[in-house]
Amino acid sequence: MPEGHVGVVLRFSKAIHQERPGLHTKVPLIDSVQLIEVRERKSVEKLAAATKNQLPATATVSINWTVQETAAMTLYQRYGSLEQFEERILDPKLRQASKAAISTFNADELIRNRNAAIGKIQENIVALMEAYPVTVHSPQIENVDLPQQYMDAVLEKEKAREAAAREDYNLQRQKLEAQQKVQTAEAERDAVKATADGQAYKVTVEAEAEAKAIRIRGQAEASAVLAVQKAISQNPLLIEYERAKRWNGKMPSTMMGGSANVLWSVPTSQARN
Repeated sequence: MPEGHVGVVLRFSKAIHQERPGLHTKVPLIDSVQLIEVRERKSVEKLAAATKNQLPATATVSINWTVQETAAMTLYQRYGSLEQFEERILDPKLRQASKAAISTFNADELIRNRNAAIGKIQENIVALMEAYPVTVHSPQIENVDLPQQYMDAVLEKEKAREAAAREDYNLQRQKLEAQQKVQTAEAERDAVKATADGQAYKVTVEAEAEAKAIRIRGQAEASAVLAVQKAISQNPLLIEYERAKRWNGKMPSTMMGGSANVLWSVPTSQARN
């Protein structure tokens, strides 16, 4: 018995049991074997349907299916062969499930959201094939043909949508560029303000430092004057002492008497006599 098959043993053409792949014996001339493939198979159907909005559609739909290994003899007894089962049972059920699914979607939904329609076909076909000795899975909508007039309208609508999307993109880009310019201007303004503030602060600090230095120098000079005044008041001879220290050894040419209004000139020759 080859791999991927189940052998239905016939005795006098009556199915009596089934065998798995491997080496088996049979009674010559009495027993025969009918091979039933249990590998995954694919069925494809082209069908006419109508959408929810009553548009005619031609769809090509496929389904993968597998004979349940333990029920191979039952399938043979009921249908004779896989081809008979496919023609009499599976294909009509697939068409029924597909038409029912397509009728629940508008034409544009079939185009834009085909996976939803495929899911509905899967749901329908599983329910329809529940009583049969096969497992069905992975349906696909291979193709959907809608009226050319509708397809042209869809194309125009898609072009309009894309144009609107481009306009929106351009608008958003312009807004972004404008925002960037505003942010750049604000940053430059803040930088100029920060520079001006820094310069003003520098000038203020320097002015305060200069004022403080002047104040300190003034205080020092005032303190020095007060100290001199205090020293003079405490020691009147200090003036004479300072005058003597600074005298260059020459007599003055002008003398002032006891009265502040008397001023006379003493010639140098007379002073010597």
